[in-house]
Amino acid sequence: MNPRLAALAGPLSGKIFPLSEAEFSIGREPSNHVCLEDSLISRQHCLIKEEAGEYRIVDLDSRNCTAVNDEPVKRHTLQHGDRIKVGASLFLFLLHEETLERAIAVELDDAERSITSVHSLTMADALYLQPEKLQAALPPTARIARYLNALFKISTAINSIRSLEALKRKLLELTFEVIPAERGAILLLADDPDQFASVYGWDRLAGQDRPVRVSRTIVQRVVREKVAIMENDIVHNEGLASAQSLIDSRTESVLCVPLAVFDGVLGVIYLDTRNSKVRFEEDHLQLTTAIAASAALSFKNVLHMESLESENRRLQADIDIQHDMVGQSARLRQVHEFIAKVAPRDSTVLITGESGTGKELVARAIHRNSQRAAKSFVAINCATLSESLLESELFGHEKGAFTGAVAQKKGKLELAESGTVFLDEVGELAPILQAKLLRVLQERQFERVGGTRPIQANVRVVAATNRDLEEAIRSGTFRKNLYYRLNVVSHRMPPLRERREDIPLLASHFIGVYSEKCKRKVEGLSNEARACMLAYDWPGNVRELENAMERAVVLGSADVILPEDLTDAMLETGPPSGSSIPTYYEAVSEAKKQLILRAFDQAKGNYLETAKILGMHVNYLHRLIKNLNLKQAITKGQ
Repeated sequence: MNPRLAALAGPLSGKIFPLSEAEFSIGREPSNHVCLEDSLISRQHCLIKEEAGEYRIVDLDSRNCTAVNDEPVKRHTLQHGDRIKVGASLFLFLLHEETLERAIAVELDDAERSITSVHSLTMADALYLQPEKLQAALPPTARIARYLNALFKISTAINSIRSLEALKRKLLELTFEVIPAERGAILLLADDPDQFASVYGWDRLAGQDRPVRVSRTIVQRVVREKVAIMENDIVHNEGLASAQSLIDSRTESVLCVPLAVFDGVLGVIYLDTRNSKVRFEEDHLQLTTAIAASAALSFKNVLHMESLESENRRLQADIDIQHDMVGQSARLRQVHEFIAKVAPRDSTVLITGESGTGKELVARAIHRNSQRAAKSFVAINCATLSESLLESELFGHEKGAFTGAVAQKKGKLELAESGTVFLDEVGELAPILQAKLLRVLQERQFERVGGTRPIQANVRVVAATNRDLEEAIRSGTFRKNLYYRLNVVSHRMPPLRERREDIPLLASHFIGVYSEKCKRKVEGLSNEARACMLAYDWPGNVRELENAMERAVVLGSADVILPEDLTDAMLETGPPSGSSIPTYYEAVSEAKKQLILRAFDQAKGNYLETAKILGMHVNYLHRLIKNLNLKQAITKGQ
């Protein structure tokens, strides 16, 4: 056996991949054996595994599925000759010994040559596309009747097909019934007109898919000029006689027509024969042109349908993602997409961002939508415990390991067996714990404090931090190798000021939560309160907003949240230009500004002295200056 994959269509078309390892991965990440830069493909899309002498393909819960012979599969035992479709790429699974050429469905020669003396046909001269010209140009014979019947049969058959691969195969099969070609190929263009997104070849004499050599010279002229081409004397055509693809395949005659739809060209139908006794005729050129015109619209519809189905699967995947995050902003949708991509995998995840942005919510959503969802989710805050206590919390301890260890205790890593461990504020880990965590990530095992027996750790690690770990590496407080182990896939949570459109939704959500909890009916935000909240920068992010809404519900007296129910910090910022706010709050802000400016004059610009005069901490003074936009005024005064 010589198991391998041959790329038939897509960006790697023509390449051969030996299946020399027990597991062979395909996906968008560079770490895969086959890396495909295709938005339709998941980062880790599918695996081909050898099991007891058989090869099975396993879909890794990809967003757009894996198909074998046009049928979506989750797990499938591969047979010699199976076609595997992944995104826009098509592979052929080969198990037995065959030549390299057999594995390549369509092969184009590299050079483009100038060709002359070929018989060409424009769309305007295609008789079957213009019935009035057909009736005038051709007498009603049995042959014409047969061709018209064939054209009707082909049009009817292909219009009911909804699979791209099935459409290509059926079209060639029906075309061979009326055109005396030995081999055929259908090539569909990619966004780059010099590349092909999909190719399909068929040797009718072999009765199965076979490699078809195609002349790039002919194909590019058909695409560029939007004309059909027929040539029955390849050997004596100066431009084609030296084409390696035609020489190797011993081609005598070629017929190539465009798949034209509206003002563009989707691809071509390419037919040829090696039989010197068979010649393509004008009728064949006319009929194939008509077949291509009919098929082009079917291809356009199928491609559009596949695009819509792919988008529908993507949107449905987003809908199906379970999470507790509130909002509809574009930045939050990016978070949802990230969860959808990483949740089905076991990769370590690092979530970064400011405090209060919802990093733990993302970690829980990743666990909830993963294959480990039925197991435990264990969270531990690395900043709240001392080094010794945190070590015991993470790894557990043996009886007598230290003073007070009166019994054996399992750590969080053991309690999360087969589940997920969430390490919040991982940047606060002490150096000795960083080294131990690195061992867990590298070797998937650890030892309890005071223990000597290694314990296997079948857990997924999701870590979060509000620190700049790269800066911590430069300062020597965080291990570089641990950072690389944690930062397999990462995402920065957007602060609330970067998704202000979510603020009213979040406020309404928390008002509803605390109204029910406090047994007090509050209907929502007043326009003035909303304006103040939208103007505020929310340094504490969603956590600060939640606390502000709880405070407003508890202390407020109206059926809506008013500006006086908000914190001073929000009122000091003031509303955006064009918003209305009661005169009282404007007067309070103005009074604060004047008081601070007078104190600065008295202290001759000294911040510490100004804070003493005002009777406040210097940090609070800095915050007031920022909220009241006084920096420029103070600078001028100095």
